[in-house]
Amino acid sequence: MNLFNVYPLFNINPVKAQGSFLWDDKGEQYLDFYGGHAVISIGHNHPHYQNKLKDQLEKISFYSNSVQNELQTELAEKLGKLSGHEDYNLFLCNSGAEANENALKLASFHNGKSKVLYFSGSFHGRTSAAVSVTDNPKIVAPVNFSERFIRSEWNDVQQLEETFEKFGSEISSVIIEGIQGVGGIMIPTPEFLSKIKELCEKYDAVLILDEVQSGYGRSGYFFAHQEFGVEADIITTAKGMGNGFPVGGVLIHPKFQASNGLLGTTFGGNHLACAASIAVLDVMKDENLIENAQKMGEYIENEIKDLPHITSIRRKGLMIGIELDRDCSEIRKSLLFDHHIFTGNSNDKTVLRILPALNIKKEETDLFINALKAVLGNI
Repeated sequence: MNLFNVYPLFNINPVKAQGSFLWDDKGEQYLDFYGGHAVISIGHNHPHYQNKLKDQLEKISFYSNSVQNELQTELAEKLGKLSGHEDYNLFLCNSGAEANENALKLASFHNGKSKVLYFSGSFHGRTSAAVSVTDNPKIVAPVNFSERFIRSEWNDVQQLEETFEKFGSEISSVIIEGIQGVGGIMIPTPEFLSKIKELCEKYDAVLILDEVQSGYGRSGYFFAHQEFGVEADIITTAKGMGNGFPVGGVLIHPKFQASNGLLGTTFGGNHLACAASIAVLDVMKDENLIENAQKMGEYIENEIKDLPHITSIRRKGLMIGIELDRDCSEIRKSLLFDHHIFTGNSNDKTVLRILPALNIKKEETDLFINALKAVLGNI
């Protein structure tokens, strides 16, 4: 049997990782400035993370959600305190797409309505409803398409108001990323977010903030939307939550009522996933990683903003989009193969996406900064 060939692969085989570095099967060292799509939040193989998982493996790794699991309670308490959402409730699942599926379903259960408003440039996952609110026709199969899903332009307040005037009584929820990642590090304006919240309240729609990539300290706030003082009804999270262990979460406002069987999952909230997630929160708190994300992100921006071929920098914390005056693919390849640095791209071909670990150090950022100077200087 062969693998189903759906990923374009670099000819690099990482076999070891530590902190912000990877090593391939030939012993070559690479700087990880992408973290596997913002997944590596506390660095590879952090000692506290390793020990938590090892200790848990020696106890119990899995049982179903038909029994008590005190680790889930500990995770919910720590997440509530660090995020500032102690009054919310937590549903645990396995991925960002699954978190968004459950959020959309919960919203529809809550108000009995079926339409969902999403925005241009969005990416919410590849599963049934999640891909239907993703702005990429290439990955939306005919079975996923429905007129229930309404697309509106990003940061366009006028079109937003017009859409609610037309469909407001039918709109169950609005789903929006705290910052668009795949879309090219697109940041919502405060006015746009505020208007969404205002219209959701007026028309009894649920505001879902997808913080799968922009959450968990990535933006310099625990959740990116917190900078704007907007309260979400439901928040979804995943990527940085487990530092590589598959886990997702739905933070749910207390106005939503739970009932047996309303939501469910086989693997979500298992013992190992909880141990990994608790370790991430411990390290984030003990090492002040949200503050470090803001500090290091500002340092990177200041060092590169005047480099040639950079037309703009979109940044919150360590979620950075470097817009170039050309397609970024060759620059990305040069960084990878000439300087051994992993970076990312986006649906906007001119945007180089930077998502290093939140505990990145200055000397490691300097490796990237110097490499980018060299690559852009040689064009």
